[in-house]
Amino acid sequence: MVEELALADDVVAACVDAPAWALPEPELIAALDAAHRLERRLAAVKLTLVRELDGRGTPRAQGASSTAVWLRERLRLTIPAARRLIDLATALDTGNPGIRQALADGHISVDQARVITDTATTVNTSTDAETADKAVGALVGWASQFDATHLRKLGTRILDHVAPDIADAAAQAALDAEARRAARDRHLTLSEQTDGRLRLTGTLDAETAGLFRATIDPLTAPSGPDDTRSPGQRRHDALADVCRLALRSDELPDSGGDPAQIVVTTTYDALTRQLGAGALDIGLQLTPDTVRRLACDATILPTVLGGTGQVLDVGRQRRLITGPLRRALVLRDRGCAFPGCDRPPRWCHAHHIHHWADGGTTNLDNAVLLCGHHHRHLHHSDWIIQLGHDGHPEFVPPAWLDPEQLPRRNHYHRRT
Repeated sequence: MVEELALADDVVAACVDAPAWALPEPELIAALDAAHRLERRLAAVKLTLVRELDGRGTPRAQGASSTAVWLRERLRLTIPAARRLIDLATALDTGNPGIRQALADGHISVDQARVITDTATTVNTSTDAETADKAVGALVGWASQFDATHLRKLGTRILDHVAPDIADAAAQAALDAEARRAARDRHLTLSEQTDGRLRLTGTLDAETAGLFRATIDPLTAPSGPDDTRSPGQRRHDALADVCRLALRSDELPDSGGDPAQIVVTTTYDALTRQLGAGALDIGLQLTPDTVRRLACDATILPTVLGGTGQVLDVGRQRRLITGPLRRALVLRDRGCAFPGCDRPPRWCHAHHIHHWADGGTTNLDNAVLLCGHHHRHLHHSDWIIQLGHDGHPEFVPPAWLDPEQLPRRNHYHRRT
């Protein structure tokens, strides 16, 4: 298969550089159709490979907390996209074989395959296999006329066409299935941008959408006739108000042994002279005015930093990595330090590189932040943790994974 895919890659590469401008219009359209069909067939191959890797447990064997995380690192996918890929690969492998064949033949797209699979699953819960096959056949046929969105609408009443006697009961089952899909697909993505801002994207299920609107809508009204903020700006400020209220409630769970809080790093001289910017522990930059405002109601923790910003000393020697030492660790690692992991500090444990029971000390040079999965994985694997020349952690993979055992680092938490 690898050789065949390599040959296909060479052929496609030749087409990339081919002069499309020289083709007459009929051939140009035919080429577009052929490329689109090839894209669909390659998707079927990709899904087969994903299913096989997931079934073998390869991602977890290589240290990933899940197949979705492994795909994100390997293929640079987002986690929601990776999960959708795994779900579809599983559904095509275990469901109606006609759907996979239609995709492999280039007759349907990945999005259409997902819709038909979801519909087939719903139909299977309320009827027999023969009726489900009829439903799949009808939807595959309609796929040549309708896109995925319209196909899903048709799928909600598919039994009106293939089994009208049970259509009403199936319609309720379809609603229930849609609710389950909404719960499965719910997510919120936080994307750090280069200018220090944070972009929020996501999909809320119906219940959470109601909670969200009920919470921020009362805070989004204009504050008066002189309020020039746009509706989007008012919603932004309302979300900030809700977060401040939550932090003041004392009902949020602890974060690594400390109360929920925001941590700002700046220099003492810059703070007192009102000139320096500050950095949040999640990597975002704050203006001098914002740092001064936050410092009015904050605890100031002295910490010795080196010239490149690494934490040199916090003056604590004890077994548990909490309080000032943990905050120093967060400033250095900024999240789970295992390569490819993007878990934030609040989800992480502080791990002794050289175990305390074996004589290891509790200081910054012997500590690393690890999420729960990678903390457990490191205790039961042959990975080696060490500090690099710049004082940041790096991980040496076992020889079976990388014969050269080249040290690896986490790049998801880098700020420069």
